[in-house]
Amino acid sequence: MPLPAIPCRVKIGDAAAFAGTTPRAIRHYHAIGLLAEPERGSDDRRRYGYDDMIRLLWIRKMADAGISLDDIRAGFEGTTGVEQSLARLEETLASKAAAIEAQRTAVHRLREAGSPLGLLSPLVGGRLHDLPCGALRSTDLDTLLVTERVFGPVGAAVQADRFIVLATHPELRTEEDRLAEAESALDDTMSPDDPRIEDLAGQRCAHETALVAAIDRSGLDEALGDLLDQHDEHAGEEEAEATMSTLEAIGKMPYDFSPARVRYEERVIELLHPADQDSDTPRTC
Repeated sequence: MPLPAIPCRVKIGDAAAFAGTTPRAIRHYHAIGLLAEPERGSDDRRRYGYDDMIRLLWIRKMADAGISLDDIRAGFEGTTGVEQSLARLEETLASKAAAIEAQRTAVHRLREAGSPLGLLSPLVGGRLHDLPCGALRSTDLDTLLVTERVFGPVGAAVQADRFIVLATHPELRTEEDRLAEAESALDDTMSPDDPRIEDLAGQRCAHETALVAAIDRSGLDEALGDLLDQHDEHAGEEEAEATMSTLEAIGKMPYDFSPARVRYEERVIELLHPADQDSDTPRTC
């Protein structure tokens, strides 16, 4: 059986097809010095010979294995040992594998929770796991999402007690809704010196005090302590999210507050945490 015509050199399209790549990729290899540019024929087109194809095939094999083009070039030049490149590659692959596993865990939690609650940290999700379906509002989850970003999972888990109480005490939820509606009326038409701000701040302070008392009566603090102990035992098992300081985070989260609303928020903080008391001990309003 006669052999087909065997070329001495081939064009870039044929070289790319044989190596399993594209002419564009080969041109990039030329540009970065990974593959020497071959001689051109009479038609001013590149022609690739046997040695060029061998080099190209090794480039493709190493690139398919995940080795960076820079490391491939360094390996060919002898400036970096293959072992060093492989060690870096192994670290990268391990990091990618951990990220994939974290994504699988997040998807599992999301499916199990059946709501965006599953996307929050397990510490927060575990805190709210036993609440009836629909007990948490979307705005509650929004608040927990922001709190987790600013103060971390522990801060959001502590705040979860608030939503447990609101979900299980209708009278407190009613008052929360009333106050939220009144707060939304603190728009640009109201002066920051309006006396209604002081009155509303006092009502909010009284409500927060009632929430704290309900949390104390329910024993949620003790249950939270047990949950935090379990969290400490498994700390570091999940990939840590990029963090910033609390002040940085607060300064980057936008709220479209009017001057009256800003003054109101300041006044609530002043009432809850007066300067002559420990900032961690809310005042009874």
